[in-house]
Order: sequence, then structure tokens, then C-alpha cells
Amino acid sequence: MNVKIVTALLILAVATILALVSVLLFVSKTKSCNSGTQKTFLKHNDQSLIFADLTREELDQVVAYLKNNIKENLVDISKADPSSNCIYSVELLPPSKKDALLYLDKGGPKPRREAMAVVYFGSHSEPEIKEYVVGPLPNPTYKNDVTLQRYKGKLPYHRRPVIGSEYKQIRQHFLLKEYPKAKSFLKEVLGYNESDSEYFAALTSAPRGFASGERQTWFGIFFNSQGSGFFLHPTGLELLFNHKNLDCNKWSVERVFYNGEYLQSLSELEEKYKKGQLKVVKMKKPHREDDIASLNPQKSSVSDIPLQYEPQGARYSIKNNQVLFHHWSFAFGVNVNRGLRLYDIKFKGERIVYELSIQEAISVYGSNAPTGMSTRYMDGHFGIGRSIFQLVRGIDCPYLATFIDTHYLLDSDNPVLNKGSICIFELNTGIPLRRHFSSLGSSYYGGLANTVLIIRTIATLGNYDYVFDFMFYQNGAIESKVSATGYISTSFFMDGGAQHGNRVGPYTLGTIHTHFINYKVDLDVGGINNSLVAHDMEFQDQVVPWNPEWKLQQTMLTKKVLTSENQAAFQQHGPMPRYMQFASKQRNKWNHERSFRIQMVSFAGDYLPEKSSVHNAMNWAKYKLAVTKHKEEEQTSSSIYNQNDPWSPTVQFSNFINNENIQDEDLVAWITTGFLHIPHAEDIPNTVTVGNGVGFYLRPYNYFNEDPSVFSEDAVYFQPHEDLSSCSVNPLACLSQTASCTPNAPPFTYNGLDNEYIVL
Repeated sequence: MNVKIVTALLILAVATILALVSVLLFVSKTKSCNSGTQKTFLKHNDQSLIFADLTREELDQVVAYLKNNIKENLVDISKADPSSNCIYSVELLPPSKKDALLYLDKGGPKPRREAMAVVYFGSHSEPEIKEYVVGPLPNPTYKNDVTLQRYKGKLPYHRRPVIGSEYKQIRQHFLLKEYPKAKSFLKEVLGYNESDSEYFAALTSAPRGFASGERQTWFGIFFNSQGSGFFLHPTGLELLFNHKNLDCNKWSVERVFYNGEYLQSLSELEEKYKKGQLKVVKMKKPHREDDIASLNPQKSSVSDIPLQYEPQGARYSIKNNQVLFHHWSFAFGVNVNRGLRLYDIKFKGERIVYELSIQEAISVYGSNAPTGMSTRYMDGHFGIGRSIFQLVRGIDCPYLATFIDTHYLLDSDNPVLNKGSICIFELNTGIPLRRHFSSLGSSYYGGLANTVLIIRTIATLGNYDYVFDFMFYQNGAIESKVSATGYISTSFFMDGGAQHGNRVGPYTLGTIHTHFINYKVDLDVGGINNSLVAHDMEFQDQVVPWNPEWKLQQTMLTKKVLTSENQAAFQQHGPMPRYMQFASKQRNKWNHERSFRIQMVSFAGDYLPEKSSVHNAMNWAKYKLAVTKHKEEEQTSSSIYNQNDPWSPTVQFSNFINNENIQDEDLVAWITTGFLHIPHAEDIPNTVTVGNGVGFYLRPYNYFNEDPSVFSEDAVYFQPHEDLSSCSVNPLACLSQTASCTPNAPPFTYNGLDNEYIVL
């Protein structure tokens, strides 16, 4: 054999051996990140199950029990007509606070597990809505009609939320009875293809009319561009539809609007068009290359997005519906109407919050077209909780987050699964929670990375996506935050449109609107009974003690205990003390009241004037903060029935504020945060979350004797004489030995597109 060949083979063999040795050495040092080594200071218990959402099996049991025990014909809601009887929703009925605390704190009996069911009775001579308490679960034996007890009267049928079958019936009416009346106009002006039933999409307005009992809805007609948001493609055509009658055959279009002109019908529109008396803008359904709403990136590569992982496994633990993280523990669930809610939030075993929950989200729009100008959406009516669809791993939440499924039954024949619709993860925020480098007096460094636990849902309510976060900090603080993204809602751009927003497309006006989000915070600081204390500052003139010829303006602390609900109701944009505390009678080591401070982050727009006929239906938005005495009959600030009858609201929040004593009582804070959105070109195709996040903090204020994070095992401290490469001094120096690992990433899966969303 040739010497050169032998030499080359030997060199190749040596190189191969060296490569194998290197790989073996590397693999031996590389550890797999074990997600099963949860490191928590607390232990799980099953008490949180009293707040757990109904299981699929329990939902089925309630439906079966109602069908067997309501002696009337209950049809599947997917097949229901307005005159039918059907089950609208079933959800958990949480126990009363009194019963829950007796069980949680004093070893009392476990509260009965019950469901709340909403049933439509369209066949009655006087159609109505009824609410039933069904229990005990898992094997129900009773159904109690609590409608009169809860609402002091019957629930009028016209207040019922619109269901999917009603929307489908409206859509069929448009396709079969209305669009044929304007064949020439639709084909020649808007390029309508009769054989394409998906050519147009309709966006509903709400409320539906201007007086109690009405059910007239303006629908904006949009080009239904496949694979992108139709919300950015208005056609200029809008229809006012009367669907009050329980006989669908008697429904009708009452008015028509096109490009600034109001007409009586589509027949009149067609006639004026043929006579050349109609000002038209000829348009075509957008194609992929000119679709301003497309989210399809021109260049796609997500493989190099930085990922976050836990080098030694997750530091939080989840069992059933209970989460443990360092010294935190809480129970979680989702209300099908209102969304994410937490219960029994404790730090180091002490309850701080009994309930922290989303209550309602509203949007009030402006436009020079009827659908936009009349829209006041109350999202709880449409179902915030049922709209939390599957989250995308690595985009909506960190790739290695824990994803949790949810079930609901609302406007559906059977329980619906939303896979992976809650995510929980620990996040390194990239900024120190606290730190100091000292070069005065002595040299040292002390710091603590700010890692927080986040529980997140994202509710997609038509065009908008709300990212709801509850965040838990190592210093004992809780943050509630909502960030907005998704598509803006638009109107056809016409003369005068610039007074209501900005032009963002060839025929598209981004319409001005407000967002308000309301939260319920049932704080129990150092026990159930608290008082509301306001701290602030003022300047007082003071003679300089060492030189009476001079004066200075001295900063002084002010303190006031607010004793009534009226004193504790602060309207949007009105003055409010900057430190608002829920204070207990307990004292810390320094003899201060143990308290938690409410600190808000908001840039809300103006709320509707009192002269508005729908003002009272959502007047919680009038208050940035209101504190009331806890009452079982004041559980929610809004109602799913308010949207379709805001003129006689089922729940009027301002009635909660009736000057009752709030000193040394069980108190509830109702917090409203929000933002004004004037859409602009950069909202195309999507609104970004940057700058669109608002919320509030619950911060310890003399609750502890010092910052509890000082005891965190994550803290680092070192001085010049110490060996900073020593693991005992600086754990971060030992990452190569203690935390060098590759994340054990689960495969990427996504089933969210399996969930059907109804579009007219």
C-alpha cells in the first residue's frame, strides 16, 4: 500500500478517535434539564379543589340531569331557534366565602360542589331566561331555580346573549334573501361572487338598538379575505337587521348604509345604483399580494429565537389547580364568561388575596359609519373565558412553559376542550429585583435576579387579543397586567373620517376607541377585616430651626383613613391619593400597620358621559378604584345580560357604592385599568403589545419587617477579598458544573385551529 495513503488513513483514524473522545467528554458533562425536580418550600394539598373548574365529566352530568329533570323539551343549542328551549351554559358556582374559609382555615365541612346553569325558555308564553344551581357534584340530585332570588324578578328573554345558531340564521338570511336584492351593485361594485358563500364576512355591533326590548343590530360587511383578518377590509356597506321576532321568517333589514348614504333597503340601493344616483367606490376582494391584513411574513425563520429554560428543572409545582412557587401558593380557574381567576393566594402560608379575577372588558368606538359609532362592546357577554384558545409554544409563552387544558360549556352541545389555553412559567425579566455596588465606605456587591412566576391566558375576542397575566414576585408583590394586540376594528374611509381616527389603508379608517378592563381584588391582609388608608405628601412652610430668618418647604407625610364606600370611589382622571393601602390591625416589628398597597398603571380614555343611555350598564369603568364591603350578592361588577339591554342593566355597579362603613370590614377592591387607542399606520397589520400594557400592582407596605426576598437562595453577595470563582461565594461562576445542560424540549404541537370560530 502507498505510504501516503497509509499515513492519511492513520491521521484520519486519530482525528476520528479524538472527535469521539471529545463528544464523549462533552456528553458526560452535559446534563439533561430535568423538569421533574420541582424545588418549592411548600407542600400541595387538595383544598384548592373547591375552586377547580368543572371537569368534562361533571359538565356532562349537569347537562344530563337538567335534560332529565326539566319537564320541557330541551333541544341542542346548535339546532335551537329563538323559540326553542336550550341550555346556554354550565359553569362552576364557587362556594360562598364564609363556607370556603370555614373549610380552609378552621377544618370545617367541605363546601358542596355546585354548578350554575343558564337555560333559555323561548317556548314559554312569556319567554324568559332561568338560572339553576345544580348539585351536589359529581352526582347531582337537585336543581334550584335561583333567578328570582338573584335578580328580584324574571330575566327578560331579549337580554339573552346571541348564540351561534342565531348568527348562522342571520347569515343565511343575508345570503338567500337580502343579497339577491342588489345583484348588480354587489357584482359590479364589490365583485361579489354568488357561488362563494364566504365572499363576505359581517361584523356585529352591540348593543342592539336604543331601548329595552329591541334586537336590532348593525352589521358591517367586509371582504372575507382567507388567511387574514377581514376586519381591515370594509366594503362601505352596512345593514341594520331586526331579529327580535322569535319567528326567523319575520326578520328583516330595516336600514341600509353605503358610503355615507342611508337607504331603506337593498332594493332601493340597487335601484339608485342602476339609475346612476349612487356614489360608488368600485373595489375588489384583496388578493394575497395586496392584503394589508396578512400576517404571513415575507421572510420566515424562527429557529434562532432566544429561548429560556430552567437549568436544574422547574422551580414551581402544579398539582390539580394549585400552583406552588417559592413561598407562593394559589388556586386557579377560568370563568367561561369573565376569564382567568385566582383564589386563596398565600405568601409563606398567610393569605393575602382571597379572590383575584377579571370581571369585564369593554370597548367604546367612534366612527362616521353606523356600525362603528353605535358599538359599545361588553366582552363578558361574548365569553372571555371561552375565547382563550390554545397558546403557541415559543411565541405566546416561553417554549418550556407548562401548558394546561381547559373545558367549557357555553353555546355548545357538549363540553369543548381548549388545549393548552393556560400557560405557567418562571421568567427571568433581565433586570435585577434589587442590587447595589458599593465603592463608598467599603466595597461589595449584592444583587438578586428578578425572576417571576406568570400564569397567562390570551383571549381572542373577535378582532382583539388580550394577553392576561398574573405575576408573582419574590418580594411578595403581585402584578396584574393586560396587554392588547390583534386587529383594529375599522370603518370604510369616507369624508369626515379623519375626525374619528386615521386612514390606514386605501379604503380603511382605523376608528378611535377606548379599552377598559375591570378586576375584582378581594384582599385579606392579615385577616379578613381591613381598613382603607390613604398616604400622600404635601409641602409645609417651616422656619429653619438653626436660622429663624429663613423658611424652607418641608416634605410631610399625610395619612387618612377612608371610612365609607363613597369616600373610597375614585373616578377616572379625578384626584386620588398616591398610596392606597389595605391595612390590618396587625403590626409589624416597627409598629406599623401590616398593609398591601394598590398601585395602578393606566392611561385610560374618557368614559361615557352620564347622559349616555347605556352609561349605567358598565359604569364600573367610571371608577379607577372603588372599595366596597364584601357581600355575597355583589359577586360581579357586570352581567352577561347587560350587553343586549344596557338601558335596564341587570347589574349596575354604582349600586354597590351606598356609603356603607368600610373601616375594619371585609373589603373588596374593584380596579379599572385601560387605554385610549387612536389607530395609526403602525397598527397594520396588527397592533403590537409594546406600550399597550396596563394593570396594577399589589405591593407589601410594612407587611413584612424587611424585604422577604433577602432570604432568596438566588441572591449573590461578594467582597473584594473573596474568591469570586468559588461556588460557595458566587454560584454563577459554577454554571459550567452545576447548570450546564441542554433543555429537554417537548415536540412542537398545535391544535388550536381545531376550535371553530363563527363568522357571519
